[in-house]
Parts: sequence; C-alpha cells; structure tokens
Amino acid sequence: MSLTREEVEKIAHLARIALNEDNISSYTHNLSNILTLVAQMNSVDTTDVIPLAHPLDMTARLRSDIVTEVDKRDHFQTIAPQVEAGLYLVPKVIE
Repeated sequence: MSLTREEVEKIAHLARIALNEDNISSYTHNLSNILTLVAQMNSVDTTDVIPLAHPLDMTARLRSDIVTEVDKRDHFQTIAPQVEAGLYLVPKVIE
C-alpha cells in the first residue's frame, strides 16, 4: 500500500505532529513500507497455528512460600508521623 503526500499530511494533522517540508517524502516512503509489511503479515495463513503464551515449552520454577523477613511493622509505625488502628494516616490529596 502506498501513501500519498496528502495522506501523510492528513495523518500528521490528526496526530498533531508538525512535519518539516523536507522530511515529508521520507515519512511517506517509510509509512508506505510499514503498511506494506503489515499487509504481508496479514496475508499469511495462521489458521493451524496455536497461540503461544511463551516461546519456550517449559514451566517456571517456583520458590517455596515461606517467610524470609522478620515483621518490622511495629517499629515502622513507631517512627511514622501519624498512625491509627494499625494504619498510616496521610494528608488528603483529592478534594
């Protein structure tokens, strides 16, 4: 698919992008090449292709679900500016 200069200018206007007059021809060429590549990819028959979640057929190693850190909540709440019922109080941000 080939774009015209006017189409590229219209796309730039819709996208609110300012183009230099010197670069419009290169943008026209590059965008046309991108659209040609997309058309080629759309023409490939993918009916028998199974979608992949991951390119490698393997399972992820999982770590043991054990506690590795000590509970420092009481210490952090003693140095906090304001705490109430175990919660940190912060200034209201949204009116």
